[in-house]
Amino acid sequence: MDPAGSQPVSRTDSESLIAALEHGAVAGDPLGRAGVFGPDSASWKINRESALFLGAGRAALLQLAHPWVATALDQHSNVMERPVARFHSTFRIVFTMIFGSVAQATAAARHLYEVHTYIQGEMAADVSRWRRGSHYQANEVAALRWVFATLIESAVLAYETVLPPLTPAELGAYYADSVRLAGLFGIPPGALPGDWESFLIYCRGMEESDELGVTDSARRMAHDLLRGANAWIKPPRWYRALTTGWLPGRFRSEFQLPFGAEEERAVAAARARLPRYYRRLPRRVRFVGPWQEAQARIGDRGTGFVARLSNRFWIGEPAMPFAS
Repeated sequence: MDPAGSQPVSRTDSESLIAALEHGAVAGDPLGRAGVFGPDSASWKINRESALFLGAGRAALLQLAHPWVATALDQHSNVMERPVARFHSTFRIVFTMIFGSVAQATAAARHLYEVHTYIQGEMAADVSRWRRGSHYQANEVAALRWVFATLIESAVLAYETVLPPLTPAELGAYYADSVRLAGLFGIPPGALPGDWESFLIYCRGMEESDELGVTDSARRMAHDLLRGANAWIKPPRWYRALTTGWLPGRFRSEFQLPFGAEEERAVAAARARLPRYYRRLPRRVRFVGPWQEAQARIGDRGTGFVARLSNRFWIGEPAMPFAS
């Protein structure tokens, strides 16, 4: 799955993966309005839940634990100084890939590839196995795979925090969808574990490996993120505790995040209360705006005010991008 050496994703590789997804879109939908997965998919069922917000902090910190990611953000972007912008930029692309039409999903994939072509440089310091001055690039399979994995696993953790655990069959269907979604990131199926159980083994192995390691800039960005620096949304104590509690002990230490008795009590209280509150939410609040927009598109009707408002929260815009 992971031969030695860097595996950059060429434009030809990316276009080949996108073409395969275009040809394999939902049957009986010649206009591609149901998107890459469709309304009956496990991907739509899980990713429509607003509970995904619970896992966003975990995914972001585990991404920062990859020295390539932290260095790239430090050298090529200021979004970590604007956590809301970072949140929007991530979900704008991911939700468009999942809930957009086929044309929107593939346009999002091409946009992401193009952005990544400019994100490369040299490591600024020795971190874990990575030497100062060594080359990094965003369009590289192993780095893309780790970023992708943090999103996929964090979504399941968040879902199962407030809803009944997914069955093995549901997890299998979700992972099969995720392998297809990975193609839009430029990750070929052969670069991914074969099933959900193998995927979890990969995640745990990465967390223990010298592929990951927290830089000084990553630590600073993580603390800014958790305190809501430069944002009107300030993560509450229970959210910070839940995010920290989901991290392996190694990264609690490397990020210098406290997790003692007080944090454990906050996590326990959140886990007890969140399911009760969450399941009472009306559908228009519980299900994310991009899913509502997709339902309206399939039903050949306009996107309502509530969905547009929800979109502004999730993706920073009233509608998913790349619409024709």
